[in-house]
Amino acid sequence: MGGKAAGAWARVWAACIAAGILGLLGTAAWLRADSGGHGTHTQLGMPACAWAMAFDRPCPTCGMTTAFAHAADGEFRASFLSQPLGFMLALGAAAGFWGAVHVAATGSQLGTVSARLMQPRALWVLAGLAAAAWAYKFATWPSTGH
Repeated sequence: MGGKAAGAWARVWAACIAAGILGLLGTAAWLRADSGGHGTHTQLGMPACAWAMAFDRPCPTCGMTTAFAHAADGEFRASFLSQPLGFMLALGAAAGFWGAVHVAATGSQLGTVSARLMQPRALWVLAGLAAAAWAYKFATWPSTGH
């Protein structure tokens, strides 16, 4: 497999990305996932979701932190049930971490190839998945005055 290796700055950038993702996943592992499927973010000192309190409905990112916390603990079913897109993003973050470590360590062109995937079509698919995950949260939201 020939080819040009990633330059020094690309490798440093990949190492920074890996460190950031590791911090994200480490924080998620440190959190205790809320059993209600949402609200885990309050352990980070953030307030309860104003959207959920005002409308008794989930916000577009409802359950993401909980899904990451479950996924970081290896509780994949609970992660998916908390927030399907959050589960997929957590798995993507884990894959991104290892990819970034690979680029930083070897100079692989994986980062360049991965960046090319972020075309409008892929972003539209991501937007569709976000809308579907929000619809799922609406369908499973317990209307009990959260």
